[in-house]
Amino acid sequence: MLKRQVFKTANGDIEQLTIYNSTGANVVLSSFGAGVVSVNVPDKNGNIADVCLGYADPESYFEDGPCAGKIPGRFANRIAAGTFKIGEEIYHTPINNGPNTCHSGKNGFQNRNWSLVDTDDNSVTFQYVATDGETGFPGKLTATAKYRWTENNALELELKATTDAPTIVNLTNHAYWNLAGHNSGTVLTHFLKLNADYYLPTDATLVPIGILATVEETPMDFRQAKQIGRDICQDFAALKFGKGYDNCWAINGYEAGKMKVAAILSDNSSGRVLTVSTDQPGVQIYTGNWLNGSPLNKASRAYQDYDGVAIECQDFPDAPNKPEFPPVLLLPDQEYCRHIVFKFDAE
Repeated sequence: MLKRQVFKTANGDIEQLTIYNSTGANVVLSSFGAGVVSVNVPDKNGNIADVCLGYADPESYFEDGPCAGKIPGRFANRIAAGTFKIGEEIYHTPINNGPNTCHSGKNGFQNRNWSLVDTDDNSVTFQYVATDGETGFPGKLTATAKYRWTENNALELELKATTDAPTIVNLTNHAYWNLAGHNSGTVLTHFLKLNADYYLPTDATLVPIGILATVEETPMDFRQAKQIGRDICQDFAALKFGKGYDNCWAINGYEAGKMKVAAILSDNSSGRVLTVSTDQPGVQIYTGNWLNGSPLNKASRAYQDYDGVAIECQDFPDAPNKPEFPPVLLLPDQEYCRHIVFKFDAE
């Protein structure tokens, strides 16, 4: 079942759509940033709560620092020095994260109002058309984000894009999760397991240096489930650079177009478990290291650092400048197509 609500704002009409399954579990989606506002799912006792961080006021999503729940683009994550090449042509993107571009600058897809182009009882499709040269990227790009909410509490996301000129694309979803409930405080007691033997070391500005490093005997090892906060204060370069986890892991056994489990997040207190699967090569884990000062949440308080964790399935950061990474070039005769599934259970 689908319900629709329209909010009049300074940035135009924001549409929020709620999809229910037959159990009453539901998701709330927004046209602004093609974002996820709420995900209401049961715990081990059948009690439904919202496990997705978000704000009370729809206008709070405008240019919010955390990029809560939204789809950044056209290139998510970082581009070193805001510069990349296609062929011999050099392109420049806005510097907004130290010396680098992050999420394509403040006018990226996450801060655009997408068009609602299709709905049915259990799915919603948003579209955004970026002009040639928008935030420095070449080519007119048409992007779609289709969300589907299933009877077994899976939120399925299909991301597509086409272009009329060679360009680069990297799309993901930037939802923050707290399985005890979005307003329950720290997520550092949650357990996280990653299907990843290697991670991408970065420089001090969080741009990958171009190699994969083993997680063996490092705080980056989540091959067995462990509490997110167990090693977060260790004297380790990656943790110092990000004030916590803000790195990309290479998903084991990546094959283009093949779905793999990327991450399993669990909370012992509620019994909720989130399994994240994707056909993307990497998963960025960001432990909400800079959530302090965020807009008021759905319970009318500001989130604090580490109140949620983002599990962002994507291509590798700075891939346009790292030919050794999986390619992110999209040509006019191609279609970009990626999938992410967030599956919620309770045990």
